[in-house]
Amino acid sequence: MDLLEYQVKEWFDQMGIPVLPSQRIDHPTDLKRLNINYPLVLKSQVHADDRVKAGGVRIVETTIDAIATAQNIFNLPILGEFPEVLLAESKYDAQKEFYLAIVLDTALCRPVLLGCKEANIDWESPGEKMQYVVVEQEFSSFYARRLTLKMGLQGALMQSVSDIVEKMYELFIQKDLDLVEINPLAVNGSGQVMVLNGKVRVNERAINRHPEIAEMAAKMIGRHKNSKVNGIFDDWDGAEIQGEIGILANGTGSVLTTLDAVFNAGGKPGMSLNLRHSFLTDTKPTTFCDRLEKGLKILAADNTIKVILINFLGTIPDVTQMSEVIANFIQIDPQELTSYLSNGSKPKTNKLPKLVIRLAGVDFDDARKYLATLADENEQPIVVENLDEAVKLAVDLAKLQKIEKSKLEDKKQKTKGRK
Repeated sequence: MDLLEYQVKEWFDQMGIPVLPSQRIDHPTDLKRLNINYPLVLKSQVHADDRVKAGGVRIVETTIDAIATAQNIFNLPILGEFPEVLLAESKYDAQKEFYLAIVLDTALCRPVLLGCKEANIDWESPGEKMQYVVVEQEFSSFYARRLTLKMGLQGALMQSVSDIVEKMYELFIQKDLDLVEINPLAVNGSGQVMVLNGKVRVNERAINRHPEIAEMAAKMIGRHKNSKVNGIFDDWDGAEIQGEIGILANGTGSVLTTLDAVFNAGGKPGMSLNLRHSFLTDTKPTTFCDRLEKGLKILAADNTIKVILINFLGTIPDVTQMSEVIANFIQIDPQELTSYLSNGSKPKTNKLPKLVIRLAGVDFDDARKYLATLADENEQPIVVENLDEAVKLAVDLAKLQKIEKSKLEDKKQKTKGRK
């Protein structure tokens, strides 16, 4: 979850990281009651990058100019997002600009300090100009000084930047962040350092450990209800796609791999859910099996879903309970799924989607045997160990369902014609 700039700078200010005098603007008329002096910079508060090129960052000299400019920015979409808030900030005369960041390297499983004597670059872009230091042990000021030395800084400037890096790291740990970025860190003619723009990315898995962040996340989701399934995606990550094969998997990688496999096999992947983690708006603790049960019902309630493809790889919590959840699901009455429909209507079908289950890993040996015993006269559910086989079966079943539906509709039309 990425914070908006004004939220980032509130956190920076609390940590003692130098930021410019600024004021949140909720309406253009707020500019009549400014507590900062002109000239100032008005900034659109959206998540999109490159606001300057899009016209979302403007310098203004007077109140009249500021109100007119603010009105324009409020009505300016940047990559489809309209700002609900602007940031009014003092103008700063920078002589030099640097780049600083702390990022969680998931490959190393360690925080990495990044620094460059040039600004407006991407931390993911490799290059000789970007300096880095891996925090291999308990953090100390040594790591911050080492980064500034590698950047070629000296004297008072080295000390100032080093102090900022230490405070960035404190914020990084305190708030469970994936990224803290200052781009740029400006230096004026007298050597004073100042943050002109910043970015913070919160680790979504840690949001519920911080009530104030959970509240921010809930408000953010509430303001951006662009998806019709926003109301039911309240427990985990998901992707809304209009297709016939719903997907449940235990990890982002598994979800994306399954999506690609279904598409490459000629199928149409539908709504896909990652059961591994709670979604960022979740305020109550849930177990993996809780999410599995709800995920199955959500997909079954979607009339476009003909087949549910489960792909579990490696290991999951409580394998025995997982089997029981699936066993209970295949026995439920479809009419019980009303509460899982986004519009609250009744399901238009009297049967559940076909179920194909791929379980890979020694932990699933007993589960595979048990689930295989649940198969009915139509050999449902289908339990396999190979993903390609599971995907082919799911795609074939979806096509068969489509043919059967077409035949049924033709039969109804002929019957209606006779009458």
